[in-house]
Amino acid sequence: MKKKQLISRNIEVFYNKVSEETRLNKGMGVFEFERIKLLIEKYIPASSSKIIDIGGGTGKYSEWLAKKGHQVHLVEPIPKHIKLAQNRANRLKNKFSIQLGESRKLNFKNNFADLIILHGPLYHLQKKEDRDLTICEAKRVLKNDGIILAFAINYTASTLVGLLNGLIHKKSFFEMCKEELTSGIHNPPDTFPWLLAEAYYHKPEQLKDEFINQELTHINTYAVEGIAWLDKDYFTNMLNIKRKKALTELIKITENDSYLLPFSPHMMIAVKKENTYGK
Repeated sequence: MKKKQLISRNIEVFYNKVSEETRLNKGMGVFEFERIKLLIEKYIPASSSKIIDIGGGTGKYSEWLAKKGHQVHLVEPIPKHIKLAQNRANRLKNKFSIQLGESRKLNFKNNFADLIILHGPLYHLQKKEDRDLTICEAKRVLKNDGIILAFAINYTASTLVGLLNGLIHKKSFFEMCKEELTSGIHNPPDTFPWLLAEAYYHKPEQLKDEFINQELTHINTYAVEGIAWLDKDYFTNMLNIKRKKALTELIKITENDSYLLPFSPHMMIAVKKENTYGK
């Protein structure tokens, strides 16, 4: 019997070609990893808790959370990532569990987790009904008063990158940007095979609405990189202690500024499942 494809073939092919394992060890990935840990830390329950890391890749965040003493469950649709995550978990005293699965159908009972992290699903599902199903499933397996932290790519992301490095003047790149800015749909042109595979890029307000429509309470939306990455010498300055301090402070004081959110390539939304009517 043929195995059901858990995720779009294009996305699986993309991740089989690139190294998600080393992505967080270089360039923007280093700062992304540190910044996202700081954002997640705002919502981690103090004591040992049940955390589901959905679309958790090769398990870098799961490993970090397990080392903090939490009961972590990683769900990931890419077999290549599952193997790497398994190797990572095997080295730990407090191991995290690993499931080959995807966000629209979670193999957990109702009201199971204290915290759910949606790492990739929202930007890898182009259809609204699939994203709605993902949010609905996360809500189902979340305890009352539990928190969902979800990551999204901003609808302006490619356009900003294109403006900063001149790619906006390449016809195929510009056509891609126009589509993202108007519909949110991202499909990399054949001339740029290294770009992220098919995806969906959110407007901040729309991201918020997708969660509110599932009767989840919006807590806050955070810029991940913020506006600091627009510094023309960003990488050099982030390696300079004094300059990094200034850039980090800039991110912190603007992280919840709704007017500046579209200048950040990634954002994180925090929502809560309220205990209503004793449900």
